Amino acid sequence: MDNFKNLDNKHRRFKAHVSIFGTTQFHLRNPYIMAWWSAAFPGFGHLLLSKYLRGLVLFIWEVVVNYNAKINLAMIHSFCGNIELAKQTLNSRWLLMYIPVYIFAIWDSYRTAVDMNKVYLLAERENAPFNSFSIGALEINYLDKRSPLMSVFWSIFMPGLGQLHIHRIIVAFFSITWTIVFLYFSHMLEAVQLLFYGKIQNATEVLDKQWLLYMPSMWGFSIFDSYINTVENNKLFEKEQQDFLIKNYQNVEFKVKKGRVVG
Repeated sequence: MDNFKNLDNKHRRFKAHVSIFGTTQFHLRNPYIMAWWSAAFPGFGHLLLSKYLRGLVLFIWEVVVNYNAKINLAMIHSFCGNIELAKQTLNSRWLLMYIPVYIFAIWDSYRTAVDMNKVYLLAERENAPFNSFSIGALEINYLDKRSPLMSVFWSIFMPGLGQLHIHRIIVAFFSITWTIVFLYFSHMLEAVQLLFYGKIQNATEVLDKQWLLYMPSMWGFSIFDSYINTVENNKLFEKEQQDFLIKNYQNVEFKVKKGRVVG
């Protein structure tokens, strides 16, 4: 049970919520960066905004429609200069379905980031108290400081591990599960093993390029998400500790005016 309940009618907005599934918080985000991640892979921009349900819907839609439209395969052919082959590869029955939702994902992540930045500024001004510790039968979560570089380090080894490092359980489960799916169907690890044996031609032939092209986005997202959220969680920890010390230990007559401490 959470040690602090955010269901308090005295406050309109809260900067953060700590639960056994992770720490969710408002913080300033660049709307263009959110839009860029949605362009790279629909759903990633929303996951960065902690819009998990919307992000998962868009992510699954991207995998299903992209795979059936053969967009990744057509991209590889176009990168190799085989434009005609790329045109023949595309399935127009699925491709025309892809375009409007793709544009919506970019637009909605940008709009949501702008709105959430406004909410953050209001919540920062209100400075309502929020829970910093959560304990339940399944997990324990609390605010503390962690190394952003360690989050990046573990994300490089396996997407999702960086999120586990900062107790971002929902995104960690999502990242690990889909990484397994992409690695399995792309035969990437099998190709790596063949490379170690010096069988470069066999390694190239065994790869399923349609599934393989999902992996760069997944790796990049996992690294970026774990790093940014580690930095922001550290800031939240410092702010919560600062507010606690001011409220409980600072003299009520302590004031700061024009760079001078007045006591």
